[in-house]
Amino acid sequence: MLREIVVIDEELCDGCGLCVPACDEGAIQVVDGKARVISEVLCDGLGACLGHCPRGAINIERREAPAFDESAVAGHLATQDSVRSLTQGQDQQHEPSTIPAGCPSSRFAAFAATAPAPGSGCPGARFATLDRPTSPAAATVDPATPTAKTTASELTHWPVQLHLLSPAAPVLRHAHLLIAADCVPVAYPDFHRSLLRGRAVAIACPKLDDTSPYVDKLTEMFRVNEPAEVTVAHMEVPCCTGILHMVLEARRRSGADVPVVDLIVSRQGEILSRRLVPSMADN
Repeated sequence: MLREIVVIDEELCDGCGLCVPACDEGAIQVVDGKARVISEVLCDGLGACLGHCPRGAINIERREAPAFDESAVAGHLATQDSVRSLTQGQDQQHEPSTIPAGCPSSRFAAFAATAPAPGSGCPGARFATLDRPTSPAAATVDPATPTAKTTASELTHWPVQLHLLSPAAPVLRHAHLLIAADCVPVAYPDFHRSLLRGRAVAIACPKLDDTSPYVDKLTEMFRVNEPAEVTVAHMEVPCCTGILHMVLEARRRSGADVPVVDLIVSRQGEILSRRLVPSMADN
């Protein structure tokens, strides 16, 4: 029959897996490092996954395709639930799961950070233990006991979640603004001194948050407040780059001539790169 159906451009797809949870029918899975519609009968063609791809790889096209089958969806979702139950049982026995899931890299695996386990999908969801020497201070100091060496917080406002922060907050006016993926302050040890000091901050997770209102909020934030500069700090994993794409799209929509700095942090807590992202007017 002639109907609308989701198509995914494999050349553009980087396998981040952001689209997988956006499909309530479970029609999209990451296979061999690319998001794919695993069965056309599972796709209703309504496009709930649109807007969840930072690479713009997902589109809707009208063409000949099998009819959407609700009973097939119900059976598919029931199978997925059974797989999840079995996986949880294996995890409780402290055994890693090898059962395929929507995002293969979400499966538990213990591996050295310098030698990641082979696989595909979203590296940002892959479990890793990071080898580093144990800090003597961390082993001996009671965190409830104040010490002279405690580093002062550089946070100047609350809230910090982008979902909660109002574009009209006075601290944002002409501010040096830090938009950070929420894993960054955990991974980067010098976050307060090197990144947060002197900046207003908003944090978000481009993978797990409902990001649908974020571009509109950032657009309003840039338009109203005319920030002096925006620094976008995100992790090295591909699915984390979505936060940069949201900021750049908001800058484009707002028409604000604001410098945007892209800063990438490794899972080992090192700054991998820092670059100024040119605006469309500079191209």
